[in-house]
Amino acid sequence: MTVPAFNSVAWFEFGTDQPEKVKEFYGELFDWQYVLNTNTPGVTYHSVMTPGAQQPAGGVWESEGGFPNYAIFYVFVQDVAATVERAEKLGAEVLMAPVSDSAGFTFARLKDTAGHHFGVFCVPAP
Repeated sequence: MTVPAFNSVAWFEFGTDQPEKVKEFYGELFDWQYVLNTNTPGVTYHSVMTPGAQQPAGGVWESEGGFPNYAIFYVFVQDVAATVERAEKLGAEVLMAPVSDSAGFTFARLKDTAGHHFGVFCVPAP
């Protein structure tokens, strides 16, 4: 995996109860391809491969109606827990505390002071 620069937008995600519609629309519009990601048990998640990319750029999370539909971006950070703590001090609301998947990716979701939903993530150390 090519590691992005810290504090840059490096991932996007759709949470949807209509994953086939989302995948069909963006697949047709941008020629995106999808690969089932099995790193998080109990979650159906498809990684998005954009044309010419060597690695996924985003994902489609199948919500099964468990939460409202959304589209968000994720910022690559050095330390998710420290970033969440700093964001809280700046007035952000934690929507999902830091969690790690079986591949070692750690991520969290927040709401900024204007009410926008966004995420932060980091990768396991090499």
